[in-house]
Amino acid sequence: MSSAQDPFYIVKEEIQESIDKLLSTFHQWEQTPANSGEQVHLTKELLAACESIEWQVDELDKTIAVAAKDPSWYGINESELDRRRRWTSNARAQVGSVKKSIVTGKESYGTSTSNLNGMRRELLRLPDSDQKERSNAYSARDNDDFISSESDRQLLLMRQQDEELDELSASVVRIGDVGLTIHDELLQQDKIINELGTEMESTSNRLEFVQKKVAMVMKKASVKGQMMMICFLIVLFIVLFVLVFLT
Repeated sequence: MSSAQDPFYIVKEEIQESIDKLLSTFHQWEQTPANSGEQVHLTKELLAACESIEWQVDELDKTIAVAAKDPSWYGINESELDRRRRWTSNARAQVGSVKKSIVTGKESYGTSTSNLNGMRRELLRLPDSDQKERSNAYSARDNDDFISSESDRQLLLMRQQDEELDELSASVVRIGDVGLTIHDELLQQDKIINELGTEMESTSNRLEFVQKKVAMVMKKASVKGQMMMICFLIVLFIVLFVLVFLT
């Protein structure tokens, strides 16, 4: 599962935003005169934020513990679990340092620039000697996440394309089968039409022959004979009609 879809990273970013806001408010608290109304308000706000973030980090730790029971089921490995544990530990330490600073009081840390800088480095958990190394580690982790996300996206696109090609192939096969069926049906219809045309031509020739014979007989026969011949021809026509069209 890519980091963009992993619920851990979604919650992690929300917590990190809360931590960034906490550090910004703490910096404002440092610049506020001691025992002033504004500092009292900021103190309450900071302590409430610390409690909320600590609770969120604890819940995130619980999800890590659940995933650790069967990492393969969640699509992660031990290295990823260690990275997640380190991040929650670092986040808890940052919030703990802020909380400790507020409870102890600003005066215990001094107001000199060097003391404030040292405290901020402690809160950020980025000592001067380790900044470059940690920055490289974060950069490498972000690169790994990006590569993993891109790889997952490419695999998903390839899978979708394969499915679409399979569906297209099946459609082409179905269309080919339908085309063959129509071709066979047209051949059968053409054969039937040819046979019918042959029968019609044969019947027409017979009728023409009969008409000629009747004309010859009528010329030779009397009026009474002609009437009888007409009746005979009508009966014969009816019989032929029944034989040709009704059988």
